[in-house]
Amino acid sequence: MGDRRAPDAKENGPHLAPNPADQAERGSSSIPNGDGGSALTTRLYKRRWAVVFLFSAYSLSNAYQWIQYGIISNIIVKFYSVDAFAVDWLSMVYMLTYIPFIFPVTWLLDKKGLRVTALLANALNCAGTWIKVASAKPELFWVTMVGQLMSSLAQVFILGMPARLASVWFGADEVSTACSIGVFGNQMGIAIGFLVPPILVPNVDDMAELAYHIRIMFYISAGVATFIFVLVIIVFQERPELPPTQAQAQSRSIQPDEYSYMASILRLLRNKPFMLLVVSYGLNVGCFYAISTLLNRMIIEHYPGEEVNAGRIGLTIVIAGMAGSLICGIWLDKTKTYKQTTLVVYILSLVGMLIYAFTLNLGHLWVVFVTAGALGFFMTGYLPLGFEFAVELTYPESEGTSSGLLNCSAQIFGIIFTISQGKIIDKWGTLAGNIFLCFFLLIGTVMTGLIKSDLRRQKANLQTEVQTVSVSTSQIRGGIFTSPWRGSVLNPFQTCAPLC
Repeated sequence: MGDRRAPDAKENGPHLAPNPADQAERGSSSIPNGDGGSALTTRLYKRRWAVVFLFSAYSLSNAYQWIQYGIISNIIVKFYSVDAFAVDWLSMVYMLTYIPFIFPVTWLLDKKGLRVTALLANALNCAGTWIKVASAKPELFWVTMVGQLMSSLAQVFILGMPARLASVWFGADEVSTACSIGVFGNQMGIAIGFLVPPILVPNVDDMAELAYHIRIMFYISAGVATFIFVLVIIVFQERPELPPTQAQAQSRSIQPDEYSYMASILRLLRNKPFMLLVVSYGLNVGCFYAISTLLNRMIIEHYPGEEVNAGRIGLTIVIAGMAGSLICGIWLDKTKTYKQTTLVVYILSLVGMLIYAFTLNLGHLWVVFVTAGALGFFMTGYLPLGFEFAVELTYPESEGTSSGLLNCSAQIFGIIFTISQGKIIDKWGTLAGNIFLCFFLLIGTVMTGLIKSDLRRQKANLQTEVQTVSVSTSQIRGGIFTSPWRGSVLNPFQTCAPLC
């Protein structure tokens, strides 16, 4: 989206003691630091766009691998001579590994920062792709599982980063859009994962020919992952020299010995609105994981031989979701209506799921494309809403920690829903399986409605802006400044009081 601040020359310079009349347009601020000395300054760097798009690229590479087996599950079953449940685990391993590893990874993100996390993510992702290149033989299913396990470990370092990266690099009026761009890469990877494997790996009976096509698919993903890894080493930077917002400046003022990761976790677990969001987010995204993993089975049951169209339907779901994510991110930046937007999108996800469930078996593929697209627009568009709402409810806790708990909930429900829906489909058909998911989306909708909206980050930024304008006005009017906040320091671990 366009930058609402000053032109590039102004954007790239530090902002000191702004004129109140210029404050809104330039998007900069400075406030007394509590000692009556130098001011806290903010600055936006052009490099922020390179960082967020590079993150999106390696998130894309990893997300592609999550679904590359599931969308051609019938072909993988035939090639490796395993059952469908074993192939489902090639997707579910992404969910399983996340649960035990998310806490050490979020601790590492807090202690070592964005760059170390990005390097580890890409090293694991790259290793996983090359292991899978060696697994393109019918007797080497265990090798492809090892490669997928490596890629799934990389995902743990990726999923919780969008909100953290947006807060560290972007201005207050850009964070939701930046978070959406970060999620956008993951969604684009899933979209490519739906589209490309059915094209690269045709359903042929000759095992030698099939092995050739599978190997080509693996080589392409390995080449892309390696190229992105090299770019991350060269380009990816930890954080800007100066913070982009006053909220981020306050977070930087926390001394390392003042921060306890376990204490942060305990504070989040006692935050009732956030815990409601954790469960409701897990229900929604867990449903999306189950639908994505089992999509090939659902489509083939009603439309035999339509493997390529199953991939295209998955692509439709994710492309529509990417549009939904971007629109929701821009909407949040404009309106700051976090709870209202999250609730409306959740309700529409439930409605979309109901329509999809009752139209899947009508015998018209074009209907499935339309209903799946509507479902994807709202269900996938919900992802950045959950991240940003969580940051607002939990500020000044680490964005990586709050996002990690959201994703942990999603993985747990994803495993439960994928296994349960798969069994229900096998016994009672796709309609029963999809109604099963609708029931839990209804529960999630009710829980979202019960969340008490407490926009802590917005309050912190607003309170700082009020102080800044008061400081500047006093200086202009009298030349001598006496601040009502002089000698006080904002405590970032204390919820800001309402300003009205």
